[in-house]
Amino acid sequence: MSEENGRRRIPEFKTLEEEAAWFDTHDVGEHWGDFSPVSITLAPSALSESAMSVRLPQATLARLRQRAARKGVGHTTLVRMWIMERLEEEERSEATVR
Repeated sequence: MSEENGRRRIPEFKTLEEEAAWFDTHDVGEHWGDFSPVSITLAPSALSESAMSVRLPQATLARLRQRAARKGVGHTTLVRMWIMERLEEEERSEATVR
């Protein structure tokens, strides 16, 4: 690891895994000077999203979390995916009936 002005610098990484392992074991607060500000632009869809609350029995929520974990996604992400899939199915079904 190189040093600059008596402090350690964040090293160059060969892989994302190597980088993730380093950040998992180091305090980023010691390296604020190594970072520079960035500008981001959010997609319009991200700005127009709304939240809703759904009450579920604890057992149902547990099943949902287990299924989401098996798929490698968060439970709220899985619910959003299912809602979008079902809406598309309903819209396709309505389109063929007309």
